[in-house]
This record gives sequence, structure tokens and C-alpha cells, in this order.
Amino acid sequence: MTMEKAQLKNKNSRRSFIKSAGVSGIAGALIATQSTASAAAIADSSIVRWRLASSFPKTLDTIYGSAEVFAKQVEIMSEGKFIISVHSGGELVPPFGVFDAVSQGSVEAGATAGYYYFGKNDALALDAAVPFGLNTRQMNAWMFDGNGLSLLRELFAGYNIINFPIGNTGAQMGGWYKKDISSIASLQGLKIRVGGFAGKVLKMLGAVPQNLPGGELYQALEKGIIDGAEWVGPYDDLKLGLHKVTSHYLYPAWWEGSTQLSLYINKNAFMKLPKSYQQIVEVASAFAHIDMTAKYDARNPDALKEIIAKGTITKLTPKPIMDAAYQASLELYASIAKSNPQWKKIYTDYQKFQKNTVSWFKYAEHGFDSYMQNKL
Repeated sequence: MTMEKAQLKNKNSRRSFIKSAGVSGIAGALIATQSTASAAAIADSSIVRWRLASSFPKTLDTIYGSAEVFAKQVEIMSEGKFIISVHSGGELVPPFGVFDAVSQGSVEAGATAGYYYFGKNDALALDAAVPFGLNTRQMNAWMFDGNGLSLLRELFAGYNIINFPIGNTGAQMGGWYKKDISSIASLQGLKIRVGGFAGKVLKMLGAVPQNLPGGELYQALEKGIIDGAEWVGPYDDLKLGLHKVTSHYLYPAWWEGSTQLSLYINKNAFMKLPKSYQQIVEVASAFAHIDMTAKYDARNPDALKEIIAKGTITKLTPKPIMDAAYQASLELYASIAKSNPQWKKIYTDYQKFQKNTVSWFKYAEHGFDSYMQNKL
């Protein structure tokens, strides 16, 4: 073979190899791309996506915001693999439709207050607040170290729901009124927006309770549909503009020495979660629970100062009204216990815990707080 022919043969061999290698490379690249796409699809399908329906409007950033705080913590702790979209009241379901939506599985989760649903079962109110009930720290103690959470979990199991505390407002104000509330006679025929068991007790005292979402209160007061309304306290009430349509601001809300907000999760959806995600839900809800109380305690003082500066008249609820309401509350609870064994079981433990913890609070806590309140 001549040198020229040998060089030509080698050249053709190299072309053949390069061509073959090119085809193989393209095929390999395609396989690699497909593998990456498949891996991405698998990764995407492993992301858990939930919807959470709130009973509250976005404008009330603290009471609504606890659900967003919760969802953010879940996403962070799961490294983006557990994503919960939060929807304000009315966006997915009506504000007072959250319980049913979660129970039926229309949404995986909801943020709401148990006393909105006492019409289903009076005992549900004990998950939020009842007149002359536990204050915030006492409620936390009953829920997390007493029997509260286990007793309420037993109750909610009957509705296909698992409950977690997700916030507490602290002691609330006693509401806004167009006229001075000076005696029990002032309550006769008074149309007042009030939540939960307070409505039952106020009805016993002659008032006419109304159940309205927070976002409707301003308009209802302005148009005279109601004569008074309570919501939470200065920070939220200022946002709602209630001081613009009323001038009398009572305190405290004897019906809400604290109000616990809750995260309700569809039991079937929760049980499908990996154990690690179930733990994330528990930890994230506890974080949101503390966060809400801290925000209200930090923001209410300045909001109250602003409300007073705008001409609002604040007034301590007259003792005769408090005494009458307290007696009416005890009568109501005794009556419910006769016909509702779930109420009787939970409230018996609740009341026993309250008597014990109040006997302690009247010493160090009350002694210190009373002194400081007279000094500052």
C-alpha cells in the first residue's frame, strides 16, 4: 500500500469514528436530558400542595396572618417540598364555612375559631373561648400541659378533623357602642355583633346577638343594622375603622379573657403525610401560635393610644353587668351539661383546671401586675 493510500484509509477511519461518536453523543445527551426531565417530574410530583381556607380577611394582618406564618414555616422546614397556599375568608369558602370545608375534605386545612361553630356542638366553643374562661397563659397551660388538647382532639375526631392551636388574641375589648352602656337596662333590645357563647349569655340579659364576619362590621354599624360590635382589640379595631362610626369603647370582653384561634386539618389528608411532615405541622403551628400573641401584645398599646386620641370614650364594663353575665354563664353551662355529654366531659376538666390555676395567678402574677400598673 502506498503512503497516500494509507493516509486516506486512516482519514476515512477517523471520519467514521467521529461520526459514530457524534451519533452516540447525541443519543447520550438525549438520554441524559430525558433522565433529568424524569427526575424533575418525580421531584415535582413529590411536592405536597395544600390549600388553607381562613375565616378572616387579609386586611387583618395579625389574625389572618398567623396562617401565612404557619405556611411559611412549613415550606422552610420542608425545604420547599410542602407548600400551603393561604386563602382569605370568602375566597374559597365563606368565612363561617371553613369547618365544613375541612371536615368534608374540600380543602386540606383551615384557620378559624371554634366558637363560630357552637351550633354544631356547644363543646366546640371550648376550643376558642367561653365567657369568664381561661386567660391566654392559662389556656396555653391547659392545652399543652393539661388535658385540653387530648380532650378536644377526641371531640374533633368525630368531625374528621385534627386541631392545632395557631394563635391567641389575649384578653379582648368589650366592644363598640353608639350609646353609653351603663346598666343591664342598656342591653335591652341592643343589636350587637358578638361571637360564640357571648351571644347566648347576652341574649339571656336581653340583647339581640348578631353573627357577622369582621369585614362586615363597619358597614353594619354605619347603616344602623347593628347598635354595637365587638371584634378583638385596638389593633384590629383601628384597621376596621370602628371608631369612625361609634364612640363608646368598653373593656374587658368578659366573654373573651383570651381567644384561641385554631388550625383545622382534614384527618385523611393529615394521615397521608409522612411522619416528618406531620411533625413539621405541629412545630409550625406552635410557632404561629406564639407569633400571633406576641404581635397583639406589641401592637395594641399604640393602637389604643391612637383610638383615644381620635376622641373615643373608653369605659370599664359596669360591675352589675359583669355579675349578671357571670351568673347567667354558670346557669348556661349547667344547662348544657345536662344534655351534652361531650360538653360536660370537657368543661368539667376545663373548670377544674381554671379553679386551680386562678388560685395561683392571684398571688405572684396579680401581685406583680397590680403594682406595675399603678407605677407606670
